[in-house]
Amino acid sequence: MNIPEKEIILERIKASKKPVIVSIDGRCASGKSTLAKELAEELNADVIHMDDFYLRKEQRTPERYAEPGGNVDAERFLSEVLIPLKKGKAFTYHPFDCSVMEVSDKAVPAGEKDVTIIEGSYSQRADLRDYHDLKIFLDVRPDVQMERIRKRNPDKWEMFRDRWIPLEELYFDSCSVKDQADIVIDTSDVF
Repeated sequence: MNIPEKEIILERIKASKKPVIVSIDGRCASGKSTLAKELAEELNADVIHMDDFYLRKEQRTPERYAEPGGNVDAERFLSEVLIPLKKGKAFTYHPFDCSVMEVSDKAVPAGEKDVTIIEGSYSQRADLRDYHDLKIFLDVRPDVQMERIRKRNPDKWEMFRDRWIPLEELYFDSCSVKDQADIVIDTSDVF
């Protein structure tokens, strides 16, 4: 991803006291995964995806989905990832397996590197954001967002438009995610 802010991000991370927790939140199709991957390669960092913390079946209630940012298992993410990271200890977590729609038995090791990047929407919920040392928000214009989603997920773009984007927008607005970020980057003209 060719963004001028990338060098600023790298400098801030390198100058930070270790361990460092970096969070990349933002609109779907804004480049969160791409930026996380590139930063991880340059910094030898772990990347933990919020997609690994989908709601378990029993958590998927209308009340939960009505809660801004409620469609992620923030409780499990906090206990399995953020609290151990803040303690500076190595740990394992269990990703959600979409193929069986349950939390996997597979334990993923993390927390041994100086930098951990948390990538994904809902990573900067109000109850999680204070754990992050650097909060990045990636923005994208709606027309560009839909164009990217249609290319990336041609069979699921309507679901994004009708379900996932409205849930994200409720979260962004209700939790002032963009306003709380340390760095905001519009990626509309990047790709």
